[in-house]
Amino acid sequence: MEADDADRYRAPALDKGLDILELLAGVEEGLTQAEISKRLDRSPNQFYRMLDRLVRRGYVTKLEGDRFTLTLKLFGLSQLHAPTRRLASLATPLMRDLAQRSKQANHLAVFDRGSAVVIAQHEAPGYWGLSIRVGSHISLFDTGSGHVLLAFRSDEERRMMVAEHARSREDIDLGSEFYDRLADIRERGHEMMASAQTAGVYNLSAPILGPDGRGIAALTCPYIALVNAPSAPDISQTIAMVMKTANALSLLAGSDVKMHE
Repeated sequence: MEADDADRYRAPALDKGLDILELLAGVEEGLTQAEISKRLDRSPNQFYRMLDRLVRRGYVTKLEGDRFTLTLKLFGLSQLHAPTRRLASLATPLMRDLAQRSKQANHLAVFDRGSAVVIAQHEAPGYWGLSIRVGSHISLFDTGSGHVLLAFRSDEERRMMVAEHARSREDIDLGSEFYDRLADIRERGHEMMASAQTAGVYNLSAPILGPDGRGIAALTCPYIALVNAPSAPDISQTIAMVMKTANALSLLAGSDVKMHE
């Protein structure tokens, strides 16, 4: 495209918003309005309304000290695009094998706009199993998937994920015990918890790690004790299978970090 044509189709307001997003993406601690204007070599007044709109639309949040930083909304949107479909595609045969060996259903979830969202699932091979529909939004705070997605992110990313939840739903008061639990999950490499939604079910969850070692998804098996299948793996054997499958998926995602099995 010639320079004249490029100028003809300019959208100054859009350019201004994209400039802000690209600048904040490279600054972990956030910037004030004055610092943004200085780095972009423009008047602070030019950015007031644009920053206000970005905050109201959830792409940017305002921290203490009047500093602006990115939320995880762009990350959440990206999860719905090709990388997520690619991950679900890569996971399908491994999830099928996990279901066959464990005799249990399993599903894969990612973070999106304040929730854990199921992007793939495989049903149990027998008559009994608990399946979660693809597209279901589940809680970050009382599910195995949610705990794992929070545990394997940085402290700053975790704060933004919690804030994203509060913007889209009710505010939630998380005590120190909750964060201690996340630290324990990160240390042992998995979550094992009684379901807060269904009696008799245990959430067995492990992280899918990306190339940078951060959690990009959670693989979860809603474990049900099968009294009519004495040869079925017990809960300890099943969590080992879940972690082995999660490690295999992490390798496919480009990670060289291996969780304990």
